[in-house]
Amino acid sequence: MSQVDKSYELAKEQYAAFGVNTDAVLKKLATVAISLHCWQGDDVGGFENKGDAIGGGLAVTGNYPGKARTPDELRADVEKAFSLIPGKHRLNLHACYIDTDKKVERNEIRPEHFKSWMDWAKGLKIGVDFNPTYFAHPKAADGMTLTNPNKGIRNYWIEHGIACREIGAAFGKKLGTPAVTNQWIPDGMKDSPADRKYFRDLLVESLDKVFAKKIDPKYNLDSIEGKLFGVGVESFTTGSHEFYLAYAVKNNKLVTLDSGHYHPTETISDKITSIFPFVKEILLHVSRGVRWDSDHVVILNDDLQAIATELVRGNFLSRTHIGLDYFDASINRIAAWVIGTRNMLKALMIAMLEPSKTLCQYERKGDYTSRLALMEEIKTLPYGAVWDYYCQSKNVPVGIDWLKEVKKYEEDVLSKR
Repeated sequence: MSQVDKSYELAKEQYAAFGVNTDAVLKKLATVAISLHCWQGDDVGGFENKGDAIGGGLAVTGNYPGKARTPDELRADVEKAFSLIPGKHRLNLHACYIDTDKKVERNEIRPEHFKSWMDWAKGLKIGVDFNPTYFAHPKAADGMTLTNPNKGIRNYWIEHGIACREIGAAFGKKLGTPAVTNQWIPDGMKDSPADRKYFRDLLVESLDKVFAKKIDPKYNLDSIEGKLFGVGVESFTTGSHEFYLAYAVKNNKLVTLDSGHYHPTETISDKITSIFPFVKEILLHVSRGVRWDSDHVVILNDDLQAIATELVRGNFLSRTHIGLDYFDASINRIAAWVIGTRNMLKALMIAMLEPSKTLCQYERKGDYTSRLALMEEIKTLPYGAVWDYYCQSKNVPVGIDWLKEVKKYEEDVLSKR
């Protein structure tokens, strides 16, 4: 018996004393799929216009060597990340990662332009989620897309949104699992507008046109993502949280909660149980906000744990699509994927290891003393031993050993780019 097995058996006994079955927890954890965001692999560059600035309130810092330059390189990097993360996961793809030799306008992109991605995902037996790219384009230079006062430009982006839903559905049909197609726009203003209503009326009108065609939800799920702020839209963000939440409830859409899109002192964990009574499903974009930058690598901190705990306690995992959304070019990009995804999974596992039934019993009885005492006591239980056993059982490196694999890949592959 290995040391990992021995440690797990001891941890299993300790958790059993609190009424928790660790084997059942790990079986449940194995059903969770995290959608890895492709844009971490190449600093949100995409492959349609090499060298273009991102814009739209997005900025990537750092210039770590070895970023992906082609779709094949990015796919290889994603596969490497997958091999170091326990479980079966997904890819979250942006429209600007089109794989074609010809220049294609964004309002003219079609499923065939993503055939290589579909074939690759089919081979790996994974699902793919999709995102329109409403930034890094001449027609988005002023930061206005679906709310642009210029009708021609506005219609261009409406057509892009429509095309992306069709592409999402094509992924869903090809791969046998629905794509979540997430609509996020950078629209807003640096200074206070004279007429907020005008721009929000335009957004309603544009979204109605984007979503006009009914698409079978077994192929494509529509989600809309709000934001509090952004570079260049500090005073007014058209698609605010309140706007999209109301639109989602009225029109039966998923609402996207991005953990980096709110005030630095605001967390999304409390929003989860506030929203679920009114929507069927949600999409999470898990990030880490630091002051006014929303896109740091996810770490196992209190905010992340609070999100995971709310999902597990509320039994919301079957109604929640979890994706990551950050871009850090100051460190090895594959390591950034691995760290963030393993932390997300680890947080969910810790939440699943909680003796929630006992805690709820105390709470129903008004025994808040016992509730608090138990909540604090379980914080020092050996969840690390359970995590190591899970990694071993899924044939991925245990502990920090995954870093050796990344360093070797950097030496053999990334350093030669």
